[in-house]
Amino acid sequence: QVQLVESGGGVVQTGDSLRLSCAASALTFSYFNMGWFRQAPGKEREFVAAITWHGRDTSYADSVKGRFTISRDNAKNTVYLQMNSLEPEDTATYYCAAALSYRGWEPRNSKIYEYWGQGTQVTVSS
Repeated sequence: QVQLVESGGGVVQTGDSLRLSCAASALTFSYFNMGWFRQAPGKEREFVAAITWHGRDTSYADSVKGRFTISRDNAKNTVYLQMNSLEPEDTATYYCAAALSYRGWEPRNSKIYEYWGQGTQVTVSS
């Protein structure tokens, strides 16, 4: 059974950093493009960042560009989201997702992601 397990969330203050991890199991990790999405209370889920299966291409939401960095380690079946200069507006549950690479590179399209994790909470206090 495919599992994506996020970790690294927590409660931090404005300007702090966090590093989220998403460990994948029971899938061939290098076949998948990986994405991070987030959902704040009362809001729709939104795209945050994504990375291709080989790691050479990335995409970011405008709201996090320059502050967040996505990376992956295919040997560890893990994708990361380094979040710097956190703001209260970044408060949300963060989800990682996996999309088969042969479906093409549409990082912001949540419908192409086959698998989703359960999420990890990030709270940024002002």
